[in-house]
Amino acid sequence: MKFKKSMFILFFALTLVFIPLKNLYAGFSPTINETDTGDYQLVGFFDLRDRETSIQITNSDSFSRTVHIQLFDISNNCNENNFFDGYTPNDTHVYNMRDIVTNDTNPSGVVLPQNAYGIFVATFIFPSSPPSSSLNRFFGNQRIEDNNGYEYRTNLSGIGLDDSSASNPQSFTFNFNSESGVILSDVVGIQLDGEANPSPDGEVFAADIVNIWTSWDIDIYDTNEVPFSCRNVVFACTDQNNPLLEALLENSGQSVASIEYGINEAIPHSKGSELLCPNNVITDGFVRLLNISEGDDTGNPFVLYVGLNNGNGRGSMDALWFSSGEL
Repeated sequence: MKFKKSMFILFFALTLVFIPLKNLYAGFSPTINETDTGDYQLVGFFDLRDRETSIQITNSDSFSRTVHIQLFDISNNCNENNFFDGYTPNDTHVYNMRDIVTNDTNPSGVVLPQNAYGIFVATFIFPSSPPSSSLNRFFGNQRIEDNNGYEYRTNLSGIGLDDSSASNPQSFTFNFNSESGVILSDVVGIQLDGEANPSPDGEVFAADIVNIWTSWDIDIYDTNEVPFSCRNVVFACTDQNNPLLEALLENSGQSVASIEYGINEAIPHSKGSELLCPNNVITDGFVRLLNISEGDDTGNPFVLYVGLNNGNGRGSMDALWFSSGEL
């Protein structure tokens, strides 16, 4: 059995959001101020279910780099599509998930289904041994535009070569509130499997959900810090139609698994997915997630995105990630 060994939490300031968001907030505690340090691997979430997604990647290094792009389509049993792309020094490219072209404007060979949604991973390919972390100047951001008028914008979660500054907590919290008319949420948890340091082809895995997952005990606290016990949930690259779901639930010992959840009955999921805390109607407070266990092949840091929106013109998203390993 594996447990979480170290934790990094990144609070992403939404500096690119054009609408005022001071009263619409999904935040994490504790936080690390620095959000744009260079990393060798970036992890994000794309959604084409009545939404548009664009993901921007920047190589601010002084060297040309090859990047391995992997897309895991949850609506198609976490099926993987991938391609390689090239970046010159100080190069930036935007991937439109409806029409994915490479940095030189050629077709990528990947065409996602109309309502696809899932995991985006971009990994630097190093020709020999990885360079020092000081040369990892690879970062990006994502933008999800909903047809109802709100947007989610945040930096991509970055995985670096050096995690020596990690602490060891096995739980974390995120805040939520109903101000500015918040009525919907998107809690997206991404668990991958891969090497702690980049492999020659920069490949990660997600589709084997029976062995790649992470399990959490959920509690919600109101503004008076009174706890309300919820349930245990599993995050994995799956929806409720995946043929491996039953085996995943048996292996994890839990009753529900998904890549996305709503918070509770008061702030349910934007697309009708499962809730972290059914039968709970708290509108202002925070969610605590306590790590229970993880799958046998779980290796990469766990990534979490939390979005809040009012179903109309306002949306906010933040992200965190932390490393996992043997206890």
